[in-house]
Amino acid sequence: MELFLEYLKEALKGIMRAVSAHLFQKNFLDKEKTTRSRSKQKGGLRK
Repeated sequence: MELFLEYLKEALKGIMRAVSAHLFQKNFLDKEKTTRSRSKQKGGLRK
């Protein structure tokens, strides 16, 4: 029983890490990409 609980705890840790990484990527990294592309479209003087 103890072994099963340890396995379950490790599995839940892994799931939480994957979910956290996905949310971090979606909330922060994707926004950064769109901001970069918008600034390229808006800005700059052509010479």
